[in-house]
Amino acid sequence: MERLNKFLAHAGVASRRGADELVREGRVTVNGSVVSELGQRVDPAHDAVKVDGKRVAPAAGAPIYLMLNKPRGMVTTLSDPEGRPTVRDLLRGIHRRVYPVGRLDFNTEGLLLLTDDGELARVLMHPTSAVPKTYLAKVRGRPDDEALGRAERGIVLDGRRTLPAKLRRLRSGDNAWVEVTVTEGRKHQVRRLLEAVGHPVVKLRRVRYAGLELGDLPRGRLRPLTPAEVERLRRLAAGGMPRN
Repeated sequence: MERLNKFLAHAGVASRRGADELVREGRVTVNGSVVSELGQRVDPAHDAVKVDGKRVAPAAGAPIYLMLNKPRGMVTTLSDPEGRPTVRDLLRGIHRRVYPVGRLDFNTEGLLLLTDDGELARVLMHPTSAVPKTYLAKVRGRPDDEALGRAERGIVLDGRRTLPAKLRRLRSGDNAWVEVTVTEGRKHQVRRLLEAVGHPVVKLRRVRYAGLELGDLPRGRLRPLTPAEVERLRRLAAGGMPRN
């Protein structure tokens, strides 16, 4: 027997918190009865668990972990009501239902983690996890030390100050390149941070996430994580945050 939210998370339906929300909304049944208690336990081998009337199969074997080099001009979801391209279009040959861990906006490219391990995804996306994310940003102009320092110390976005960041100039010129590492997941944070100090972003690519390196993975391609990379993420989920 295991808790219902853990079963749904391992099956790739949602994180544990998301599974609890499905229960609160009355969308989950066990053996034909709507679940009313968040702590309910189920027997995956015998109980019929359904979400929105569709039966949920137990997770088949060990979870899978994939790295994608997301191209720009693509939505980080599995479907889009506006009909735009989504990362699902790049998952041909993947026969398990995997989900993006966090998001990259439409015009941002680079490293995206996908998995059917809902519990790991929940830990990585939780605000208190402070997962480091590193981007390469091509910006307008030539940011000086004063501008980079202001961005590092944080600016006020949506009524609250961003956490300290790390910025490093990589290449100067009319459109300089800057490396930016943040530990928050606020909407368009890197773009808004650099624009606030006078250097709007022209191009943005994520190259590191939670200790994973994008490396030379071609744009639009997938690869499974190595055993060492998976173990690193599992240590993170157990409470050990990797350091950049």
